[in-house]
Amino acid sequence: MNRRHALRHIALISGGLALIPSCDFSKDDILAAYKNLKVTASQKALLAAISDTIIPAGEIKGALDLEVPDFILVMVNDCFTKENQEKFTAGLTAFPDYVKESKGKKYNELSTKEKEQLILDAAKLEGDDSEEGKRKAAIVYFLNSTKRFTIQGYMASEYIQTEIIPYSLIPGEYNGAVLITDLQKPRING
Repeated sequence: MNRRHALRHIALISGGLALIPSCDFSKDDILAAYKNLKVTASQKALLAAISDTIIPAGEIKGALDLEVPDFILVMVNDCFTKENQEKFTAGLTAFPDYVKESKGKKYNELSTKEKEQLILDAAKLEGDDSEEGKRKAAIVYFLNSTKRFTIQGYMASEYIQTEIIPYSLIPGEYNGAVLITDLQKPRING
């Protein structure tokens, strides 16, 4: 056997063995962008669907168009304590099961009205010290945090601040000759 040929095969085999750990064929990978959260791609898609239900697209862009789900995950990852991150993740994990139990379908299979009603009903759940009560409390915490960060991310987005609400870094100039009745209100709805 030729030595060069043998060395080439050894190099190819060792290179292949070095790459095997990076080949993960699992069904749901954990997103690496959020170091403190264990969020999968399907959970991020569910979060996107929930935020799109809270602020849907219409005449102006919706929460999904402005990438609010990424904002939510960054805020939870960077600003929440470890305990609150675990509650948020537990609620995010338990929410699909809650939807399946209460509606008999997956969240994406529901109509818009059913999604809205489901979120309103789930936000009113009450938890206790039992395992089921802790799960309900985690779902309520997850939905309330998601609502809060959806609104915050949406209103703080560049699109809203520049194109919908006329943003000025410094309040407008003083003009003493203008009557109060002549002032125009900002157009919030486009």
